[in-house]
Amino acid sequence: MLLRLLYCTAVVTLSMTGIAAAQQNLPAVTQQTATIKRTPLQKFDVPGTNYETVIGMAEIVPNVNIGRHTHPGPESGFMLDGEMVLMVDGQAGKTVKTSESYQIPPGAIHDAKTGPNGAKVIATYVVEKGKPLASPAP
Repeated sequence: MLLRLLYCTAVVTLSMTGIAAAQQNLPAVTQQTATIKRTPLQKFDVPGTNYETVIGMAEIVPNVNIGRHTHPGPESGFMLDGEMVLMVDGQAGKTVKTSESYQIPPGAIHDAKTGPNGAKVIATYVVEKGKPLASPAP
């Protein structure tokens, strides 16, 4: 349950134009652009597998799209503050509000648009070691 909660929190979305590229390797320090501030929180191996879990926080300014991208594994996030509309290809848009969580299947192309108060999210990714955390999508 905790892994699921943590997993849900990470995108939120650490994605906007240029965000996918910045997510490729979470650095040991906070990254900031004009629209998003990303803070890596934890990175650890999934025991007995070739996978790792990456947890981070994203603080996104109001009324921006984070950019279409994919992840090689599942993503989950938990909205700490604010709201966003999560847009996963092939699904209806889902509004994620404070204290709500979301899940994105591996490889799903997705984007998110923040609301008028922006968004602060904890996101968790489970990815195969050596693969990029995120890749831009058309």
